[in-house]
Order: sequence, then C-alpha cells, then structure tokens
Amino acid sequence: MEISNNQSIDSIAKIFLNTTQKMLANSTGKEINYANTIQKITRVSMMPDLTCFVQFYGDYMGLVIFNFSDEAAFEIYRQYMINMGMPEDELALSISDPEVADTIGEITNQLMGQLIKSVEEKYDLNASYGQPKALTISSAISLSINDTYTENRRLSFRIDNYIFRIEIAMEDSEFIDASGL
Repeated sequence: MEISNNQSIDSIAKIFLNTTQKMLANSTGKEINYANTIQKITRVSMMPDLTCFVQFYGDYMGLVIFNFSDEAAFEIYRQYMINMGMPEDELALSISDPEVADTIGEITNQLMGQLIKSVEEKYDLNASYGQPKALTISSAISLSINDTYTENRRLSFRIDNYIFRIEIAMEDSEFIDASGL
C-alpha cells in the first residue's frame, strides 16, 4: 500500500490534530476543538502574539510552529497551571510575563514528545526534536527548512472562543507500507 506524499503529510497532520486536542484537553481541563479542514499553505510563519517553534529530524524531517493569540496563550497557560494545582493568586497577570512563554514552551515540548511517539506507533518511524523556542512577536515572520521540496499545512484550534494554530513544514516524502514484503 503506497501513500502519496500529500497523504503522508496529511496523515501526520491528522495525528497532530488528535494528539494536540487530547493532550491540551487533559492538561487544561478545557474543551479543545479543531477545524475539520487541514489547509495546504505555501509557507509556514510565526504569527503574533505568542509563537513557539521546533524542528524535528530523523526518519522524517520538518518544522512545527504553534501560533497563539494573546487570549489563547493566556487561557492555556492559566488553565494548565490551575490544573497543576497552582493557586490563581500566584499566576502571571499578563501575556508579557516570561512565565507564560516558558509554560507554553513546556507544553509544546510535551506535545512534541507525544506527537513523535504517536507517529512512531503508527508508522514505525523515528524522529527527534530540538528544544522548542517560545517568544512573543508583533509581526509575522516566515520560516523554512533547508529543503526546497516541502509540504506545508495549517491546523486551526479553539479553546473557549480563542484561536490558535499549528503550522507544519515537512520534507516532501512518501510513506510506503513495507509490512507485506
């Protein structure tokens, strides 16, 4: 069974949708919804307000960018910390507090660990990833990996009425099932 290159990145994107929804719902105690449409995009970008990016490499390679509106980042931070047992009066008061970006970076690290594990369980492929970098920015910045042949996807999520997105750039590759050989 051969999976075309577009279906390969789309299969990875579906794993990202399901894993992100489950992990964030568990860690925040909030309902996380995702759009039923995966968007094919020409390039990936870090977008305002809080962004976190990480490169992955191994049997498959690429770049993932988590883009959060101020409200989404702050809500995820707040609910995550409250769910961990942190008293509300000890929480950061604004998105500009470094604790918010640090927490989003840690959540991204946990997500990437689970995403890599989920891809390995489904496809028997290994990858590692670098340390996620979280930062607040005021204008968009486009990124690319050192491969001119990439496929890019955007996934959209909601926590309450706040939107956040994941953008994936992955090397152009095909997953071919070799189990029947």
